[in-house]
Amino acid sequence: MTRFRKLAERTVHRGSRITVAVATFLSPDGDEFERDIVHHPGAVSVVPVVDEGASALLVRQYRAAVGDDLLEIPAGLRDVEGEAPEATARRELAEEVGMRAGRLEKLAEFYNSAGFSDERSFVFMALDLEPCERSAHSVEEQHMTVEQIALDAIPDLIASGALIDAKTIIGLCLARERLR
Repeated sequence: MTRFRKLAERTVHRGSRITVAVATFLSPDGDEFERDIVHHPGAVSVVPVVDEGASALLVRQYRAAVGDDLLEIPAGLRDVEGEAPEATARRELAEEVGMRAGRLEKLAEFYNSAGFSDERSFVFMALDLEPCERSAHSVEEQHMTVEQIALDAIPDLIASGALIDAKTIIGLCLARERLR
């Protein structure tokens, strides 16, 4: 079977977090075509489980791209060279909610929007939490709040539109299922 093949790629924008490129491909039928591609370093998110597995800690923070505050699980970019996803999860957990995980379990890894971006995300569940110093870095993190949400409330929060962030929905649903 003949496969798709990338012929060329040129960068059209290089930002602080992403690079945008236009790539040329060859289809199995021999047709050339172009696609816009967003290159992203990837991300890690973590479901901090508390209350003996009955609840999770979420953050409410402003997201400039959508112009609104979103309720999310803690997350961050894989922007430290050579840092393992588990280490990024531990770092983000401490920075955003002031907790250290005794155990960390990988729930999933996924592409956020494979139609145009190579962003690959990892989601973990953090258990046996202990408080530590919180260290917000960005201006959004300095104004975020931490909220405890019952895992049994997750389906209703998704259905009502209170939870609309994909990584949060994936992480919370998987954690809820794993803890049953």
